Amino acid sequence: MFHFNVESLDFGHWKSLALFILVTLVVRIFYKPKRTLPPGPKGLPVLGNVFQLPKIQQFRRFTEWKEEFGPIFSLNLAGQTMIVLNSHKVTLDLFDRRSTIYSDRPRFIMAGEILTGGLVLPFCGYGDLLRRLRKAAHEGFNIRASEAYQPIQEKEATVLVHNLLQDPNSWDDQLKRSAASMVLMAVYGMESIKSKDDPLIARINDCMHRLTRAALPGSFLVDFLPIMKYLPEALAPWKKEGNEWYRKDTAMFQGFLDDVQSRVNAGQAKPTFAAGLLQERKSGQLSTPEASWLAAAMFLAGSETTAAALVVFILAMRLYPSVMKKAQAEIDAVVGRDRLPTFEDKDHLPYIQAIVKEVLRWRPIAPLGLPRRAMKIRSMVIGNIWAMNHDPTMFLDHDEFRPERFLGETGTVNITPTDSRNQGHVSFGFGRRICAGLNLANQTLFIDIASLLWAGSIEPAYDETGAEIIPSSMELLDEGIVVRPVPFKCNIVPRSEDVNAVLEEAKRKFGDDLRPVNI
Repeated sequence: MFHFNVESLDFGHWKSLALFILVTLVVRIFYKPKRTLPPGPKGLPVLGNVFQLPKIQQFRRFTEWKEEFGPIFSLNLAGQTMIVLNSHKVTLDLFDRRSTIYSDRPRFIMAGEILTGGLVLPFCGYGDLLRRLRKAAHEGFNIRASEAYQPIQEKEATVLVHNLLQDPNSWDDQLKRSAASMVLMAVYGMESIKSKDDPLIARINDCMHRLTRAALPGSFLVDFLPIMKYLPEALAPWKKEGNEWYRKDTAMFQGFLDDVQSRVNAGQAKPTFAAGLLQERKSGQLSTPEASWLAAAMFLAGSETTAAALVVFILAMRLYPSVMKKAQAEIDAVVGRDRLPTFEDKDHLPYIQAIVKEVLRWRPIAPLGLPRRAMKIRSMVIGNIWAMNHDPTMFLDHDEFRPERFLGETGTVNITPTDSRNQGHVSFGFGRRICAGLNLANQTLFIDIASLLWAGSIEPAYDETGAEIIPSSMELLDEGIVVRPVPFKCNIVPRSEDVNAVLEEAKRKFGDDLRPVNI
């Protein structure tokens, strides 16, 4: 995360900057149209609720305010109005049924303009660029297109299982490596990543963390005072650093696209998302920078969120062993013990499908998503996904991990709340801003979860005194937009001796990609 370097300013610069900010605040607050807003917490004069908004886990504070002010309330952030939606019905009415009004974005000046040059799909305002990027993303990752990546996902699931059983203490790092490797192959057709210490993974993770933290409301004053963008770099070290990272990251992502083009020219290209974007570039639908950053956005978002969701799954299995045993019984009955699960088994594994839904509902990875902007009233609007996924009127025992909530009495009927697009939750967002990679994400979670439960069990870890270590289900690590469980200890053990024999057969199928990985 960037920080304002106060030591770089002399006293004269400080006076100029303070005057600059003061004048901007006065203009913003006292020269704006009056309008009726939903009620909300009382704030300070001028600054409003700025100091009541926590830097991390804002969704918890919003959920608390929901109980006091209702499903929709407003905040004043130094003159910027923020409206928070906490109800599934209200959010659907606005984001889905009035999507032309509520599909815009506020200006993410640091994350969406300085760090990414205005080219990243999630940060784009509503307009021509968004439509072109969304169209290309949908064509590359709709249901039918995503099915083409299933062989890659089965392979990576097998690699993941093998590596976890070889080195179970590294399970968190293995999940990150596996998620990044799978999305990297689907987007760019690159080879499987063997180690979490791969320099490429480090660079991409750094980029993702910069963007997610920069996009969090309140991280940078320039997002509340846009005129600060025009400060010279001498007065704004955060701007200079952001511009430098944009140049470096653009060169990296354009290099990835150039590599794909080279393989296409040589007739060696695999079906990938980036290969499809090259056709868009050739036809003039996307420029080279647009295609480069679109591919990058799909990779960055997909790898980070998938890895975090898999950590939620491990936590749930550790805390709810009865769920794990029930899932393993279903897998054994359908798959048997002489092979790993495949996508052909999916329709016969309804409980595994329900676990995927419950993982994404129980601890949503992006509990606030990204803010919208109401085009008519120019206010920031946020959907509190956490509150909606934990709405007691929709989800009985909402804080319990209970996949059965998505199954009928026979255990086979897929039951989901109305208007959840058959997802069972709203973690992928709403309307024209719904996650473009949701089909790929659901596929990855299904095959990884099924394979892990077929091969191993998540057992307790113990401290030096022999006492069982019980992880917390409520302690979360806020990494900006993405929120995941805090690190915890557990043991992942093979379920039976036949696991190694099946993995040996997988080695012959996939080659040396299953060799032990030293991380």
